Amino acid sequence: MEADLNKLRIDREEKRDTSSSRWTSRLIVAGVLLLVGLGAAYLVADRALAASEVEVRRVAVASSGDGGGGDVALNATGYIVAAHRIEVAAKVVGKVSWIGVEKGDRVTEGQVIVRLEDDEYRAQLDQARGNLGNLQAKLDQLLHGSRPEEVAQAMANLNVAKADEENARLTLERIRKLAADGVMATQNLDDTQGRYGQAAARTKALDRAYELVRIGPRQEEIDAARAQVQQARGQVDLAQTNLNNTVIRAPITGTILERNVERGEFLTTGFVGDRGAKGYVVSLADLNDLEVELDISQSDFAKLRQGQKGIVTTDAYPDRKYEGYIREVSPEGNRQKATVQIKVKIVKPDFYLRPEMNASVAFLGEERPNEAITESRPSIYVPPSAVHNNAVFVVLEGRAVVRQVRPGPASPQGIRIEQGLVGGEDLIVNPPATLKNGDKVRQKV
Repeated sequence: MEADLNKLRIDREEKRDTSSSRWTSRLIVAGVLLLVGLGAAYLVADRALAASEVEVRRVAVASSGDGGGGDVALNATGYIVAAHRIEVAAKVVGKVSWIGVEKGDRVTEGQVIVRLEDDEYRAQLDQARGNLGNLQAKLDQLLHGSRPEEVAQAMANLNVAKADEENARLTLERIRKLAADGVMATQNLDDTQGRYGQAAARTKALDRAYELVRIGPRQEEIDAARAQVQQARGQVDLAQTNLNNTVIRAPITGTILERNVERGEFLTTGFVGDRGAKGYVVSLADLNDLEVELDISQSDFAKLRQGQKGIVTTDAYPDRKYEGYIREVSPEGNRQKATVQIKVKIVKPDFYLRPEMNASVAFLGEERPNEAITESRPSIYVPPSAVHNNAVFVVLEGRAVVRQVRPGPASPQGIRIEQGLVGGEDLIVNPPATLKNGDKVRQKV
C-alpha cells in the first residue's frame, strides 16, 4: 500500500526540468523565425536596391544616308576657344603699384587696368626737357645773330685800331726823313717800322671780326644747332612715351580671362619663366568672338569645305543651338593624329558659352532652297517604345535619368526628337513600368 502511495507522489524536480526544456525550445524557435525574417527582408531590400537590367541604345544623329532628310554631313566634337586671345604686356620695366581688374571682369577699350611705379621715368623726362631747353636757347642765339651793341663795339674797336695805324704811319714817315738826314739812328727807324706793321695787322684783324659780327653765324653752325635741338626733342618724346607706358590700358573691349600679376611684383619686357619677373599682366579676349576648334579625321575631311555651315551645341546646355560656319581650315595636317584642324566661327554667341567648353558641331550638307539654317536641325530618331509622356530615360553614371523631350512626327526611322537630345546619349529602350528617376540600372547583355 505504501509503495502504491509513493508512485502517486508528484516529483517536483522532474517537473522543473520539463519547464526549462520547454522555454529553451521556444527561444530556439523564435531565433530561427527571426533569422528567417531577416533573410527575407534582406532579399526584398536587395531586390529593391539591385540595378534593373535594361536595354540601352546609343542615340545617333542621322546623316545623309540615314534617311534623316540629308541635312547632316558630319558630326564632330571639339572645344570652344576665343578667336583672338590677347596677353596684355608692359612696354617698360617696373614694379606694379596698382591693378584694377579681377578675373572675369569686363573692360572697355582704353580702360586703365594696371599702373607701374613712375618716379624714375618722371625724372628722365625732366632731364630731357632741361637739355632741350638749353639747346633751344643756343639755336635761338644763332638765329637772332649779333646784337646791335656787339656790332657797335666791334666797330669802335676797329676805329681805334685804324687811328693807331694812322698814327704809326705818320710817325714812321717822320722817322724815315730824320734817318735820311742823319739825325735819327737807323735802329729807331726799324722799331718804328715794326710798330706800324703791328698796328696795320691789328686793324686788319678787327676789320674781319667786325664783318663776322655784322654778318652773324655761319649756316652750318645753325644747322648743327638745329639738329641738336631735334635730337633733344626726340629724347623728350621718348621719355614722355616711357612715362605714359607705365599706365597699361585695355587694347580692346572684352573680358579678363586671367590675372597674372599682383601689386608689388616686377614686370619685364622680355621672356621670363614661371618665377621672377612677369612678362604680361592679364589675358584678355572678346567673348563675342568665339569659335569651335576641332580635329577632323583625314578620312572625314573630304566631307567639309571652307564656309560650310553647321549647328553648334555644348554638353553644358544641350538644348541651346548656335549657328556657325567653317572660318579656317589648317593648311597642314597632323601626321601623329591623322587629323586636320578646322575652326568654326559661332555667329551669335551668348552668355552661356565659355572658352574651353566641350562643343559638338553638326555640319550641314547641301542647303535646301529658301530654308533657314535654324530650321535645318540634326535629325535624331528614337524608337517609339523609348518615349513616354514626352520623356525618355537616359543612363548617366549607372542610373536612369528622366530627360524631357519634344517629339516630332513619326517615320519609319522612329520618332523624330525636335528638342531634348543632341546625340550620343545612352537611351533606355522599353523601360520597365516600375523604373523611376534615379534608379540604378545596368545594360542588358
